[in-house]
Amino acid sequence: MYPTIEEALNELKIAEQLNPGPWVKHSINVGIAARNIAEKVPGMDAEKAYVVGTLHDIGRRAGITDIPTHVYDGYKYCMEKGWDEAARVCMTHSYLFMKDEFEGYEPKEEHLKVIKEYICSLDGADDYDKLIQICDSMAVDYGFVIMEKRFVDVTRRYGIMEDYIQGWEKAFEIKEYFESKMDCSIYDVLPDIGKTSLLTPEPWKPGTQA
Repeated sequence: MYPTIEEALNELKIAEQLNPGPWVKHSINVGIAARNIAEKVPGMDAEKAYVVGTLHDIGRRAGITDIPTHVYDGYKYCMEKGWDEAARVCMTHSYLFMKDEFEGYEPKEEHLKVIKEYICSLDGADDYDKLIQICDSMAVDYGFVIMEKRFVDVTRRYGIMEDYIQGWEKAFEIKEYFESKMDCSIYDVLPDIGKTSLLTPEPWKPGTQA
């Protein structure tokens, strides 16, 4: 289950009041990218893609936190609302390798245990999981960019983390997966991506406005 488009956008408005930042426009653009791609993929529901894409980062309503915390907060919030399909994407969007991410890893904190248990309970990523993972790699607050640009943007903000390159390779694999279904480049359906990919804004830092 997932909310209507109107409900999802209203949730973002409320969340923006709680925790302002460029993540809100980024979330809207993830939804737009997901909808545009889903329209080209047989069997996918463009409205569902838009809604779960828009809400993928809703856990950031709780404040400026790390990746696992906003993943967990978003999952918990959507489950409380009864939106299990949106909750799933809140969890899966940051874990491109799904259960393989947790191989040999035994978390100690409770929210990390919940994340691992949930991801490992899934039978791999479905097309909506993959779709939001790839859209998260192309949507920024000021529009859409090629994946390489987005990877650099994230690295400038957070630095190089272990296994980043493997994650990039996985993202390109997902990109090719959807392009085979769309019969065109994924970039063909993202508005003005050629222009926005050439922009180089300063990395956003907490306490500033985008």
